[in-house]
Amino acid sequence: MPKSKVRKKADYTPSPVSRTPVKVKAGPSPVWYVAIMLGFMLAGLLWLLVYYLAAEKISWMNDLNAWNFLIGFGLMVIGLIMTMRWR
Repeated sequence: MPKSKVRKKADYTPSPVSRTPVKVKAGPSPVWYVAIMLGFMLAGLLWLLVYYLAAEKISWMNDLNAWNFLIGFGLMVIGLIMTMRWR
C-alpha cells in the first residue's frame, strides 16, 4: 500500500502583543479590609454557635427559626467573597 503524504504544520509563534508585561495598578490590601473580612466570617460562625447553644434563652433569635442559618452562612459568605479582592 502506498504511503500517504505527510502535511507539515506551521510552527506556532506567539504574538508579541501577548508577551507585553502588565502593570498591576493596586498594592496590597489595607489592614482594615482584612479585619472586616475576618470579622464577617467570625460573626457568621458566632451567630450559628449562639443559635445552637442558646436559642431557647434568646426569644427573638428563637422566633427567627431557620432564618438563623441564612444569617449565619450569609455573613460567612460575605467574608469569603471579600477574599477574592484581598491582595
